[in-house]
Amino acid sequence: MARPRSEDKHQALLEAATEIVASHGLAAPTAQIARRAGVAEGTLFRYFATKDVLVNALYLHLKGQLCTALQAGFDPAAPLQARAEAVWNNYIDWGIANPTACRAMSQLAVSGKILPETHAAAVKLFPALEGLTSACCLSGLDANQSDEFRRALMASVAQVAMSFSSTDPARAAAYKASGFAVMWRTLTDA
Repeated sequence: MARPRSEDKHQALLEAATEIVASHGLAAPTAQIARRAGVAEGTLFRYFATKDVLVNALYLHLKGQLCTALQAGFDPAAPLQARAEAVWNNYIDWGIANPTACRAMSQLAVSGKILPETHAAAVKLFPALEGLTSACCLSGLDANQSDEFRRALMASVAQVAMSFSSTDPARAAAYKASGFAVMWRTLTDA
């Protein structure tokens, strides 16, 4: 008879995977993740059947944390620019407060390992965000290219704002505001 799964072990594995992916990338062995979580490698595979299952679960776990942070103070009735700036500021604040999770998410985003159904599940965590990004138009791109390109641009500018804000906290508000201004002008062709 299989032992029941523990939520504590599940969380420990996701936290360990976050740290390992952030520092060593997705090529890191599962044994290293299990060791960091304080469990045997076989235990990791009781919770996640394959490494790809773990990677997709980690992506959803981190997206869940991020989406919770993005929704803080979000007013769906506010004007588009105000909603976008609120999400932007929450994103930068989350990245500064969670640098390991932010690095891991960046690794996961470019890994090619995240399944379409995992992306779709992540979108459902904060559906207003998709509507918000879709409201910003870039000329010369079709809808699919524009969505992917917008997200990549936002992530790049956000990484710069997070980096400068982390190294110079006294000017963090100015870096966030400047980053948003650049992102807003770029994404809206304004």
